[in-house]
Amino acid sequence: MLGRTVITWWGLCLLLLLSACAPRTVRREVSGGPEAVARVYLEAWARNDLAAQRGALVEVPADFDAQHAKWRQALGVVASRFEGLDVESEDDTVAVVLFRGVHTLRGLGDWEVQSRLRFERRANRWVVRWTPEVFHPEARAGDSFSRLRAWGPRAALLDTTGAPLTVPGEVISIGLYPGRVRDAAAVARALQSQLGVDPARVQAVLRSAGAQPEQFFPLIDVRPERYQQVRPVLAPVPGIFFRKKTARLTPAEGFAAHTLGRVGEVTAEALQALGHPYQAGDLVGLSGLERAQERTLAGSPSGEVRLVRRSGEGVVLHRFDGAPGTPVRTTLRRDVQAAAELALMDVTMPAALVAVDTATGNVLAVTSRPLGEALHRALTGRYPPGSTFKVVTAEALLASGLKPDTRVDCPVEATAGRRRFRNFESEAFAPSTLRQVFALSCNTAFIQLSARLGRSALEDAAHRFGFGVRYDVGLPSPGATFPQPQDDADRAAASMGQGRVLATPLHMATVAAAVDTGRWHAPRLLADAEPGLEESLRAGTAEALRNLMRAVVMEGSAKSAAGIQGLMGKTGTAEFGTLVPPETHAWFIGLRGGIGFAVFVEGGGVGGRVAVPLATRFLQELDAMQSSTR
Repeated sequence: MLGRTVITWWGLCLLLLLSACAPRTVRREVSGGPEAVARVYLEAWARNDLAAQRGALVEVPADFDAQHAKWRQALGVVASRFEGLDVESEDDTVAVVLFRGVHTLRGLGDWEVQSRLRFERRANRWVVRWTPEVFHPEARAGDSFSRLRAWGPRAALLDTTGAPLTVPGEVISIGLYPGRVRDAAAVARALQSQLGVDPARVQAVLRSAGAQPEQFFPLIDVRPERYQQVRPVLAPVPGIFFRKKTARLTPAEGFAAHTLGRVGEVTAEALQALGHPYQAGDLVGLSGLERAQERTLAGSPSGEVRLVRRSGEGVVLHRFDGAPGTPVRTTLRRDVQAAAELALMDVTMPAALVAVDTATGNVLAVTSRPLGEALHRALTGRYPPGSTFKVVTAEALLASGLKPDTRVDCPVEATAGRRRFRNFESEAFAPSTLRQVFALSCNTAFIQLSARLGRSALEDAAHRFGFGVRYDVGLPSPGATFPQPQDDADRAAASMGQGRVLATPLHMATVAAAVDTGRWHAPRLLADAEPGLEESLRAGTAEALRNLMRAVVMEGSAKSAAGIQGLMGKTGTAEFGTLVPPETHAWFIGLRGGIGFAVFVEGGGVGGRVAVPLATRFLQELDAMQSSTR
């Protein structure tokens, strides 16, 4: 029949299908004037409820949802709030409501916009006539939004003189294209032999579910000179590739690596900890002082919100003023740090060397090995200090009235409680003086002497050397502990730095330093930090301790270093573990020329045989550097 529309069964199905695909619109009758409707609309916008927003419109633009999605994505909008509603004009049919939108942009901050909603009165209710000016009063149909965001140059970490320890420079990133690897085992062998890359890391990249065949996966960054050394071996291996990039460089490869730290792309964990204004893809400090001082060194990013006209013209709507990073001055002395690095250069076992200024506690050098391990054992590793703790015990003995020339026995064995103690390698010495048993590190003599001390004398002496004292170095460091001895056997073990006594290499460097001035200073790594806590040794004990420590070098367990002028120190061979005979850590703490230092080799063996030669090299390298600058 003419004039009649016929809807077939297929046509009805098509209409139903199309309606199912259309965006859901929530129609909500809102009583009241334009301001009330505006409030409902803006509340829906704030919670990103597009269905409710569409329900308030007189006419829904076809690209309404798409425009909002593009606006959010282009500007990185993570939240919006609206306030300051005010009816600008109103008559019987149209109205305009002003409002203030505050949009939080990821990685930049809040962008405040004064804008307006236009209303029409339809069927006795107010509805929104949507236009792009809702986003911004200058926006028109066909316009879009964009943003810029950039960090300024990262500020440097400085040495104690104010000279930079970190500067931008070129490195070569060595990595893999998984799709071009022919022999995974050959790739792993080459990278391990030339650069020490763990084969497990290579396998992890190749087996990763998300690994794209033509995506570059960096494994290690090297300086140009190192690249030239390894390139002839690595370049012929299919799958290994090289890329140049800019990175933070220190004075030498590995220089104070654990302390200064490294910079890289922010991890999910770091992003959560840092919060605003950081976002995925930012470069941040991932370890060491680079991480601890991230906000100071990085400053804050600058940015712009732009309106891009249909013609391509850009209009800046808002600017975010960033802040430059501020340099951080450390207490590190470049020559002392370089000497420490050279001293441990050939050490393959876990090790640490720390040097501090005896007058202030300022950390002059701190280095940990191995370089490829995250643990900064110089600051965070706590170990039994062994016989280096006899410096503390000797101070307690001297404070009780003993003198360096007091006669002392050194038998093969001594008993405390129900436990028998022996000297290292079951040595025994003829009756001698406190000076001599200290120099030779006689355990049995110190066990017998400490048993005569008052109940709290040893604990008090430990406290004078900072044991049990909390301090803020500038990086995490747990210091040293001296738990109250539980019985005579526990006290005997504690008197020679065993049992439950624990200390970091950093702390033992401060123990040596305290002997120079008679005052223990809490260590600090940041030059502008407030001076730390101080404790005074008992009057007259520091001079006597220097006498004892000089004897260790001249005639005792460190006499291999007797050629180092002015050196004083104490060796330590600290037992640990459950093996029989027990494994031992090698220690030496020393003092010379206003510098107190500690050398530690984990599981290294005998302090006099392992740690003392490293201390000797440290001082020789330092002397050579100072001579070359005169």
